[in-house]
Amino acid sequence: MKHVTVYDIAKDANVSVSSVSRVLSLSRA
Repeated sequence: MKHVTVYDIAKDANVSVSSVSRVLSLSRA
């Protein structure tokens, strides 16, 4: 089991934000 680092959390958060932004953009189009 690997340790979760701040970098991993930030990366996951960034991916989540990008996914949400993409969905919002598609729903607006």
